[in-house]
Amino acid sequence: MSSPAEPTPGMNVGGGPPQEQGQSFFEAVGGHATFRAIVAHFYQGVRTDPILAPMYPAHDMDGAEERLTLFLEQYWGGPTTYSESRGHPRLRMRHQGFHVNPEARDHWYGLMREAVLAQKLAPLHEATLLDYLERAAHSLINTFEPTPGTDQT
Repeated sequence: MSSPAEPTPGMNVGGGPPQEQGQSFFEAVGGHATFRAIVAHFYQGVRTDPILAPMYPAHDMDGAEERLTLFLEQYWGGPTTYSESRGHPRLRMRHQGFHVNPEARDHWYGLMREAVLAQKLAPLHEATLLDYLERAAHSLINTFEPTPGTDQT
């Protein structure tokens, strides 16, 4: 069984849900502008988050923002630019070098949820996107050790 973050057979080219009425989820929610806004909002929070900010090299924050935008766009039926430039997403492998514990997951999902809610999507689109993001966040946990440098007493 594939993780919820990885594309599975039978899904859209990008791995997202099947198209409805000839329109991809990507198109239905507003395309590039919507995903760009979600990711930009998310990274505003990452920059000041005490758990997540240290995981992102300051010199590559713009690159991280671009990669996440491209990934989400492709997953939800948009352009396949992510795979064309970076290959298969391999999300668990790409995140293995980071300390992703339940605390980091919660911070990541909290910021992403806030970013999605700020877009005021249709309720079904919002719920669909949040469900995927929550499952993806859970699938990337790779340790249960406390976050280094935090007091876990």
